Amino acid sequence: MTTDHHVHAADQPLPSEDQLHRAPKVLLHDHLDGGLRPATVADLARGCGYSRLPETEPEALGRWFREAADSGSLERYLETFAHTCAVMQTREALVRVAAECAEDLAADGVVYAEVRYAPEQHLERGLSLEEVVEAVNEGFRQGERRAAAAGHRIRVGVLLTAMRHAARSLEIAELANRYRDLGVVGFDIAGAEAGFPPTRHLDAFEYLKRESNHFTIHAGEAFGLPSIWQALQWCGADRLGHGVRIIDDIQVADDGEVKLGRLAAYVRDRRVPLEMCPTSNLQTGAAPSYAEHPIGLLRRLGFRLTVNTDNRLMSGTTMTREFTHLVATFGYTLDDIQWFTVNAMKSAFIPFDERLALINDVIKPGYAALTAD
Repeated sequence: MTTDHHVHAADQPLPSEDQLHRAPKVLLHDHLDGGLRPATVADLARGCGYSRLPETEPEALGRWFREAADSGSLERYLETFAHTCAVMQTREALVRVAAECAEDLAADGVVYAEVRYAPEQHLERGLSLEEVVEAVNEGFRQGERRAAAAGHRIRVGVLLTAMRHAARSLEIAELANRYRDLGVVGFDIAGAEAGFPPTRHLDAFEYLKRESNHFTIHAGEAFGLPSIWQALQWCGADRLGHGVRIIDDIQVADDGEVKLGRLAAYVRDRRVPLEMCPTSNLQTGAAPSYAEHPIGLLRRLGFRLTVNTDNRLMSGTTMTREFTHLVATFGYTLDDIQWFTVNAMKSAFIPFDERLALINDVIKPGYAALTAD
């Protein structure tokens, strides 16, 4: 099986980092507690008396987060989130972190983002689940306004996450449903995959389906095909968070012949969006290098792929940086980047007409202007 989508590559120059930065981008998989500015972490820790930061100087702290996330140890990787969550326990802190998140994404050229976080991880200083959601929503509206004032247009929707190892998923799903017209666009589950299958949270997913609400599930990152199969066929996920292990159901023969297994064929045929996070996958060992990341083959095979940051602080990344790596590795052109971006916008959890308006009024004109440069 061959595809000819790269025939134009020879006559289209590779985009520069500046063009990638200016290109309108869409982000579907970004964790609020994984994207703080190092200076903000240090500042909030001082303000709330949190004394367990490994470094207090912002530059050194930023470096520590990246190195801890790079260590190859999942425990050390997860420890990094203990520090960010520790400083996100008050209304003021949540408003500030969300506002800065929207500003940072907008400054990177992101025009639409869905940012996720687990409300249950922000209750240590007495906030209720509702107060957490309202603080974060307020922060995002502030950030959108500040970004607009700086000449960057962004819209941010929230995904409420339940933790796989905890037992609050139905409660969080109900919360997501209650705030669905107030800034929350969907639901997610996250945390360790092995030993905590998505089917443990079936009541939450069945509730959301009855309410005609949207959800994505972290699946096929650390754990293989059974996790993806359960997320889709038992739980009914609209999208897969990561989904890289779908590659385990694809065989490539020595002569280049490609054979899709039943699950991989289903994912491609049903246009199930995969929320790919290349740099993050390298850190957690889900892929050995950019060149060997499944995104290359999956793109050639026409899966519905999107490119995402996952945790910008831990991965030291931005959407521009993710695309820069992909351009350097696979020779992607602006046409390819637009393809990923339109895929993401098509797969967003906001109403169809609003997605279409962003594609036709913002994304396509943005790429047309870049190509005409």
